[in-house]
Amino acid sequence: MQSLGRHVLAEVYGCRFDVLNDVRKVEDIMVNAALEAGAEVREVVFHKFSPQGVSGVVVISESHLAIHTWPELGYAAVDVFTCGDTVNPWDACQYLQEKFEADYVDASEVKRGVIAKQEERLAVNI
Repeated sequence: MQSLGRHVLAEVYGCRFDVLNDVRKVEDIMVNAALEAGAEVREVVFHKFSPQGVSGVVVISESHLAIHTWPELGYAAVDVFTCGDTVNPWDACQYLQEKFEADYVDASEVKRGVIAKQEERLAVNI
């Protein structure tokens, strides 16, 4: 079956507080992760929470990267969603793990917009 996109959901653990709590650093790392994966960056929006934490999204031509951080826990929840065949979401995740200095990452990929062939759709609908 063919899919329209690949969506990697990453749980990023053991990150440095000072990195996850710095909106400029998080934004820079996320934008560069998109570029590292071969994406074309379109829009960038990030917000710093008080007393701590950052949320943001990098809109790419191929979809998006999003993050929510809990610096006090050394944790970040990251989504990397890419459409097409030219951008590899795993390249972005590898870059993020390195730059956030994470102890480990638990990630999984979900195929989005799975399109079954005509004969497969008929078999399922019977």
